[in-house]
Amino acid sequence: MEPLREIERAPRTPWGDFPDALIHQTSIPTVQRHPKYRAAKDGDIASAVQLVDDTLNPVLVDRIVAELRGRSAILVPVFAEEAYGVNRIPMVMAEALEAHLQGRASINVTADIVQANRAGHTGASGWTRIAHPTLFDGPIEKGSAYVIVDDFIGQGGTIANLKGYIESHGGEVILATTLTGQAYSAKLVSVETTLAALRAKHGKELEDWWRSTFGYGFERLTESEARYLTRAEDADIIRNRLAQARRQANP
Repeated sequence: MEPLREIERAPRTPWGDFPDALIHQTSIPTVQRHPKYRAAKDGDIASAVQLVDDTLNPVLVDRIVAELRGRSAILVPVFAEEAYGVNRIPMVMAEALEAHLQGRASINVTADIVQANRAGHTGASGWTRIAHPTLFDGPIEKGSAYVIVDDFIGQGGTIANLKGYIESHGGEVILATTLTGQAYSAKLVSVETTLAALRAKHGKELEDWWRSTFGYGFERLTESEARYLTRAEDADIIRNRLAQARRQANP
């Protein structure tokens, strides 16, 4: 078994009854084959505006209003540095949502919470995503409600980590919304049957190792993360794949 290089710990908080993420386009090609997508992903604001205007789903804008239940909230976009620039899509999406919700909900956008590391998740494997958790920094308004906004949801780890950061500093995350992602990725809270299968297959020893390595137990995984780990043949493969992912990024 390969030794695992030290992993930066991202705080995670209990899921409770956290709702499914609202995904505006569950057909990923609708977004990723848009002529403005690549430029938007690499930081071009005008391209991001065009992309968001063409793909934001008005039905889900109504759903956001319903989920807020009259509460005021802060929209927090995920800032991520990509290969050729900072991904502007989440910020543009948050600003578009703020405009659409004007007069219907008490919403404002913050640009103060930023990604504190370059995780390199775009196009990465599930092992790489888990081995290199996204970390965040920035001021949190204690007692305030937050809605996370991102351009893509895969395993949901970035959302889980940002939720953990906000809530460990006194805020409350009540919802997450993304421009695109597979429909099954919307389920963030790991369900009991999935957790039972994960624990039955890989045993208590792996969960103890996971807790000492990442700082949380399996119950704070996303549903997609838990299912991904369950598909691995055994616990040693999980540890080896994570170690390889760490080594490849930090030779």
